[in-house]
Parts: sequence; C-alpha cells; structure tokens
Amino acid sequence: MKIPPVKGTRDFYPPEMAIRNFIVDGWKDASLRNGFEEYDGPIFEYLKMFQIKSGEEIVEQLFSLTDRGGRELAIRPEITPTLARMVNQQINSLPRPIKWFSVPRLCRAERPQRGRFREFFQWNVDIIGVDDEIADAEVIFCALDYLRQVGLTAEDIVVRISSRKMLAAVLRSIGIAKNELEPLYALLDKRSKMPGEVFEKMLADTVSDETKRKKILELMNLASIEQIEDCFNFSEEIKESVGELRRLFELLDIMGVGDFCRFDANIVRGLAYYTGIVYEFYDKCGELRAIGGGGRYDNLLKQFGGPAISATGFGIGDCVLGILLEEKGLLGKQLNQRKPDYFVACADKELFLKAVEVTARLRAAGKSANFSYKSANLGKQFKEASAQNAQKVVIIGEELSKNNELVIKDMNNGQQELIDLDKFFG
Repeated sequence: MKIPPVKGTRDFYPPEMAIRNFIVDGWKDASLRNGFEEYDGPIFEYLKMFQIKSGEEIVEQLFSLTDRGGRELAIRPEITPTLARMVNQQINSLPRPIKWFSVPRLCRAERPQRGRFREFFQWNVDIIGVDDEIADAEVIFCALDYLRQVGLTAEDIVVRISSRKMLAAVLRSIGIAKNELEPLYALLDKRSKMPGEVFEKMLADTVSDETKRKKILELMNLASIEQIEDCFNFSEEIKESVGELRRLFELLDIMGVGDFCRFDANIVRGLAYYTGIVYEFYDKCGELRAIGGGGRYDNLLKQFGGPAISATGFGIGDCVLGILLEEKGLLGKQLNQRKPDYFVACADKELFLKAVEVTARLRAAGKSANFSYKSANLGKQFKEASAQNAQKVVIIGEELSKNNELVIKDMNNGQQELIDLDKFFG
C-alpha cells in the first residue's frame, strides 16, 4: 500500500529542494545585507498565544493539540507571537532597535489551493523600537531589495500601501462608531476577493446608513493620498496619518524603490493588531493572491504582557513567490545546477581505488568531486560526468602509473592537459 503525503503538504525532491533553497538563501542574504539578525523559536507554542493575537476564531485555522500534561498547544501558523514573547522575555537587555528576521516552517489548517498550502515557509522581517516611518520604509525596502535581486522589476511587482490609522480616522469622521470598526475592517479587507454587488450587499448589512456607505466607497476608490483631504473633513488625526503616508513615500523614493509603490486605500489587512501603515506585495498583473504583506503593530508586545513599544514588519510566503518566479522564467536562469568541480574517472577498473582516493583528497581540499560507483568504461563515465554538469574530469590512467600524472579534461571546451599528481594537490 502506497501512502501519499498529507493533504496540503509538499515533498521536496532534489529539484524542488533546489528551488526552496534558492528562495530561502536569497531571503537570508537580503536580510543580512540590510542589517537584520536571524532568530527562531519552537514549532509549537501555547494555543493561548495565538488566541490573544487573533481571537478565538483562530482555533479553526490552525492545528491544535492537548499534550500528555493537559496543556493546550498549537503548531505555529505564524511567528509574530513568538517574536513578541521572545522580545518581552529579554526586553531590558536587548539593544534597540531590534532588527530581526526569521524563515520559519508554518502550518495552517486551510483549504489547499493554488499558492496556498497547509505547510509552508515564510520570510519574516521586523523592526521593534523605532516609532518613525523610517522603520516601515526599511522593512519594505528589504523586501524589494530581495525581489529585485531575483530579477523582478517595477513592471512585475507592486507594493500597495495604506494606513489603518488613516482608515480609522476617516471612518470615525463619517460617523462609524469605534466598536463598529473591527467587523468593517474584516469586510473591507475582503472587497477585492468578491464581486462588487456581493460586497455592496454585505456592506449594506454591516452599515445601514446609505450616506455612510457612499462615503466608505468613496474612500476605497481614492487614487491618491492628496484626494483624502479633498473628500473628507480634515481632522487632526486624519492630517497626522496622511502626513505619515507622505513621509513614507518620500523615504521610499529616496531609497530608490518608489516606482514599486503606490497608495491603495483598499489595503486594510484583516488582522486586528495593525495600528498604522499597512501594505501588501502583489504581482502587477493581479493574477495571483498577495505575495506577502505587513504593517505597523505598536500594541502587540503590550498585549503579550510587555511594555508599549512600536513595531513594524512583514511576512512573505514561498508558495505564491515560487509561482511568480516560475511564470517570469526566473527560476531556470538562476538555480544553481548541480555542478561538481571535478568528476574522477578511471580508465581501468584496476585503478578504481585510486579514483576513490583522488576524489577524497579533492573533497578534503574543499572541492566538490564525484566518481562512478560502477565499473563502467571511460565513455560511460564521461556521460555520467556530463549528466552531473561536472566542470572538469580527472582521468586516472596509465599516465599515473608511468609518470605520476593525471589527465585533466575541461568539459566546457574539451581541452586536456597533463598535470603531475603532487603538483595538482600542491
């Protein structure tokens, strides 16, 4: 009986593993280049941690269990609560700003579909302790730094940016009560995922006043930050949040990534803990779900029993990103193919042990090297070397017995040369 993989999970055979490593290694390179330090935490945490952050409904979206000690645990669906817990534990000894990144394996009990699995890898980048838009600009730049590194341009990617603070201020200015904001956020966050008439019906069920509904739709259809002050009573709270957005876009322009970014009032982010700037990364054609997203969450550490400290960060998953890179033809161009420095071939099976010795010496010298396990003729060994994309072939034959020499063949141009064995390793 053949046992298939669990629904929503992936097997990483060597070709798929090469793609995963390419993506993850790039994430790590970009993080370190931008001054972030790596951290990680346990694969499971107390269930209560995720309930504090996302509410009771989160239980249906994750894999939970009760251990033998009766403790309610959950396999992590995200790592931000772990980040908050870890920072709170050592808050007085950690130097600020805290610039951390992580590449955790996460699990969510969701319906598998294109670009979404129950198990996935996610790149998380956060800055804690900086109450200024420069921190938001830094994390957005870090993400775009990576996306540019893998060959994506402003023709491929767009960062849609808005502000939860601005949205709350505008909604309150048109008469939406504070206790009505959270259910409205959840609905507005789903607007792009449903037909217009369905959204308008659900909006009517949530906001009964037609005048207020028209103002909400007017806000969601704004094309620029400047239009906010033209369409709404410009309160101090709105003015402050608009000023933050303007400064963020100014910083992104200075950092050379402004052409990737645009204002979009429809970016709400469904999670309740966002407090300011919010954004999502999309393919420009809009054919895929969001590549990732994030924003400012200034109250999260306090919710986990720590002090009130500003924080901002994003998460980008490997699933949608992998699809986009493949569709743009960027994976085949950049994946590191298996290319041993040397393939050691023996002209006679009596020299097999010498081939093993030479291979081991090459590896000990820091070179990647392979040899054939079969007693095959030289032609078949060359085919094996070619299949492995070996750069050079070391041929062990009569030259070694007679003159202590190796034949080195360059597989790129076919040229051969004789090299003394001791000199070769010298």
